[in-house]
Amino acid sequence: MRIARIWSRALMWLILAATLVAMALGIHDATVSDERLRTSLDWLPLIETVIADLVYAGVAVYFLYSFPERIRRGRTLALLHQLRSMAHVIDMHQLTKDPEMLRESFQPTAVSRPLDLSRDEMERYFEYCSEMLSLVGKTAALCAEESRDVVVLDTVSTIESLTVGMSRKIWQKISMLPR
Repeated sequence: MRIARIWSRALMWLILAATLVAMALGIHDATVSDERLRTSLDWLPLIETVIADLVYAGVAVYFLYSFPERIRRGRTLALLHQLRSMAHVIDMHQLTKDPEMLRESFQPTAVSRPLDLSRDEMERYFEYCSEMLSLVGKTAALCAEESRDVVVLDTVSTIESLTVGMSRKIWQKISMLPR
């Protein structure tokens, strides 16, 4: 990341210097001439070239200046995508754990998976899932701790909302466990 920032800054200064040299040479060529009579229309191509050079140099400088930030954004968004995926995996693992399976009146079907957890083990399992979701949300917040990028901050907020919602559903399951 640091190398990309150094290279982009070096290229930015090189482009600015090349633009200034090109403008100085153009002005020199326009002012030094053997012709005695110069009209204001003779300056028109020079002005047009200077404006085009400034615009292109500005675009190049903006691109190079924002390059390290775009690299950082891409890496952060990739990490946040992995965290979102991890939250969904945690949620999928606890989906088969139904508190109703612990009730005495529960009648399993032919496709029902046997439950090998006691009530206390299932409660602990749900608590662990909730804690892992909390850790995923906090890790996402830490990823964007120093970022001011709106897209990254919005993604972090979405992941935190997602994990809180999933954790809420898990706690509802805990409250439904038979005593």
